[in-house]
Amino acid sequence: MPAMNDQESIKQQYASADGLQIRRMLHQKYSINKQPYDEWISEHYRIQPGMNVLELGCGTGVSWADAKRWLPDSASLLLTDFSEGMLKTARSNVPDQPNISFAQVDIQQIPYENDSFDLVIANAMLYHVPDLDKAISEVARVLKPDGRFICSTTGDNGMHQWFQRVLGEGESPATPFSLQNGGASLEKHFGKAEMRMREDGLEVTDVNDLAAYVRSTISFGYLRDWPPDEMLARLSATAVDGIIRIPKEYGLFICTEPKKR
Repeated sequence: MPAMNDQESIKQQYASADGLQIRRMLHQKYSINKQPYDEWISEHYRIQPGMNVLELGCGTGVSWADAKRWLPDSASLLLTDFSEGMLKTARSNVPDQPNISFAQVDIQQIPYENDSFDLVIANAMLYHVPDLDKAISEVARVLKPDGRFICSTTGDNGMHQWFQRVLGEGESPATPFSLQNGGASLEKHFGKAEMRMREDGLEVTDVNDLAAYVRSTISFGYLRDWPPDEMLARLSATAVDGIIRIPKEYGLFICTEPKKR
């Protein structure tokens, strides 16, 4: 089973937006918490007029489809991703505004000056970074002294672990950056790292959507050769009254007081 931060596997998974859209669809269709996840995260940004904002790993950019709701006209937003395929999709999803721009960027080598941004965002991506310490150090470097870093991630008791138990193949590698261990990584580079949890779960009624999710995820790449009927049977066996209930453990960290090296 490939690690979550295996570079070659990550490049394959995020070469295009297709797999990401499959995973987003599962959450949109079956989440118990009906507030969109992107909206919950965006409420924490509190972007003020004149702020410079950097998002690392923007993916498809759909969280900014209604950019004016979160981004004042006098604030600037730079959306970046290490995948040109993702950026191409993001450009089509984000409104054409003079205060929004795009760039291909690796979080481990952010090509901007010290103290450049008031807010840096990295959602659901730090667990994919090979050199996590270098990445967080780079974020602290480009943040202004009074800036904030907001990063969302998963926990160690959520969907991935549920799939691992049900499908019962191999050992699940430890998540490099989770709600449980992420604070320790962040506190090396920030004076404060506050965690906030989101209450949620999945109630799935179509097992085919779960199978598509599995096939789109690098951590389960070894299952792609399974006979489809066997995977569907294992997943279907967990249903109670026609509903497959899956725990979700998601949250974010709000980091302040960047430590300059």
